[in-house]
Amino acid sequence: MKRILFALVAATLSVAPRVAAQQADVMAAVNRFGEAFNKGDTKAVNAACASDAIIIDEFPPYTWHGPATCGKWMDAYAAEATKNKITDGQVTLGKPLHVDVTADRAYVVLPSRYVYKKAGKPVAENESFITISLQKTAGAWTIVGWAWTKR
Repeated sequence: MKRILFALVAATLSVAPRVAAQQADVMAAVNRFGEAFNKGDTKAVNAACASDAIIIDEFPPYTWHGPATCGKWMDAYAAEATKNKITDGQVTLGKPLHVDVTADRAYVVLPSRYVYKKAGKPVAENESFITISLQKTAGAWTIVGWAWTKR
């Protein structure tokens, strides 16, 4: 019985650092995406995403998919911002509620805050969420889908 208990403890202790490292790698990819958006860096946003990612967001047409998805979304975001006199958009990602990693797939849910100016007046979308799905290909985590939910 002691051997079985020891084996279980040893197995658990050896898995925990691996899981933490995987979660850290996933979050690094998510944070690169957020930083790229905040800088308005379309090239870096595209690099963080799979070409055929799926996006759901709060402005028309509400969904994007197909080749160069993230670039199309960035273009649509810029057009929507211009149309609605939105400037200085910044997203702050909170502490993840979930970072689930299974083999080469990951699922992340984060509370988020989006602040911007509309016609020069400050606006904040507090208590929003972003849910992100990632896949690891060629040794790197890439976003394959995400959805924004405002409260």
